[in-house]
Amino acid sequence: MKKIILSLFVAAVSFSTNAQIKTPAPSPFQKIEQKVGLTDVTLEYSRPGVKGRTIFGDLVPFDKIWRTGANARTKITFSSDVSIDGHKLKKGTYAIFTKPAKKSWDVYFYTDYKGGGAPQKWDETKVAAQIKVTVESMPMKIETFTMTFDDVTNNSAILGILWENTYVGLKFETPTDTMVSESIKKIMSGPSANDMYGAASYYYATGKDIKKAKEWIDKAVAMTSGKPRFWYLRQQSLIHAKAGNKKSAITAAKQSLALAEKAGNIGFVKMNKASLKEWGAL
Repeated sequence: MKKIILSLFVAAVSFSTNAQIKTPAPSPFQKIEQKVGLTDVTLEYSRPGVKGRTIFGDLVPFDKIWRTGANARTKITFSSDVSIDGHKLKKGTYAIFTKPAKKSWDVYFYTDYKGGGAPQKWDETKVAAQIKVTVESMPMKIETFTMTFDDVTNNSAILGILWENTYVGLKFETPTDTMVSESIKKIMSGPSANDMYGAASYYYATGKDIKKAKEWIDKAVAMTSGKPRFWYLRQQSLIHAKAGNKKSAITAAKQSLALAEKAGNIGFVKMNKASLKEWGAL
């Protein structure tokens, strides 16, 4: 009898240890990965809900450090150095803390990103950057705490924080131009056709030295003359046109058009025809 009771006890303990009921987290975790130029930015945070409560000035007191979310500390990771409102921030991972107020928030990038909640003892030496941002009222209520990457460009983005009727946005800038320029200088010692094409395309798109762009795209096209590429010739036509060489631009566009038609690439056919019409060649 004792053996039976012991066996039932062991079975019960085993069941209670192994059986786990899964339920949704009250503040679900979210991870966002965003490429800004050549910089990888990763944001990890948890998302509490309003749930009928008054948030700012009540659940989240004004003028006190807030963890900016729920559960573990909200973390942001930059793969390269960035600039935020004139503050240089080294690449790496930071906790994001905030101090909300009615008209503005202080946003802190804190080097100690491990753990949950705000530090029991705030350490100013761990504040890598502190930025003041203006509060904007939302025309609708945001039920779930939300963080976003908005207005993403080649070298900047806005980190948005939205909850209840409040929005704050923090712009950060990435060193894309420096990174690309350094890469171009390094590659130019022995560049491939793709390197020439990439460098020329970047200079064209960013309004840099058009003579350099023309030199590089011409070399790219020459290096692939045995197997011409319609996208190279398309870019060559645009760069030549911008450099004021309409005749050679038309020649390149016609070559690109013929190759694009042969390849069945409708997009490039349309773009080349539009340019040729603009330049009076159709």
